[in-house]
Amino acid sequence: MLAGCSGGAPADPGTSPASATGSASPSASASPTPTPSAVYKPADASGPAQNVPVPVLPEVAKTETKEGAEAYAKYWFSVLSYAYETGNVDMFEQVEPTGCTACLKVKEVIKNWHSEGRWLVGGKLATPVANTTFEKAEDGRYQVAVQVHQEPLSYMRADGTVARTDPQAPDQGNLLMLDYKGGAWIASELGSIVG
Repeated sequence: MLAGCSGGAPADPGTSPASATGSASPSASASPTPTPSAVYKPADASGPAQNVPVPVLPEVAKTETKEGAEAYAKYWFSVLSYAYETGNVDMFEQVEPTGCTACLKVKEVIKNWHSEGRWLVGGKLATPVANTTFEKAEDGRYQVAVQVHQEPLSYMRADGTVARTDPQAPDQGNLLMLDYKGGAWIASELGSIVG
């Protein structure tokens, strides 16, 4: 996962538009046929994840409040989780702290293992707890402590064999330093809580 640091989602597969028929006769069913929605399928030994839900910033995470800071911190880790599952780091690059060395290393791993037919299984992040006292530090930042749980991660080769599996790691404590500027939260630094 991430140590300390400072400092485009894929298109919907969609369906082709239904052809219009020239028939004017009334049909037995007046209700339209629902378009099947894409079903999320996590990565497994047979292939990469499909139709991974794109993280959405909750409305409360747009407010300069205790609840807003905590919600934004959870959103931040959901964006990183999305990158692990999809290999798409575009959203993560929009929220990562400037000059975050650990973020660069994680992105490199994600991009490398989602290229040349390879993929990652697992690695999904959950944030059971995000908590802040909501007191500004001297530098004007807010500090949010986040408990992060990451599923075991397997590195799959293009032929479907496992290159390596990381064992289940204990939950990590992270400190996400946030600034609130221009009506939005910005992650300015990420560090680990060493117990």
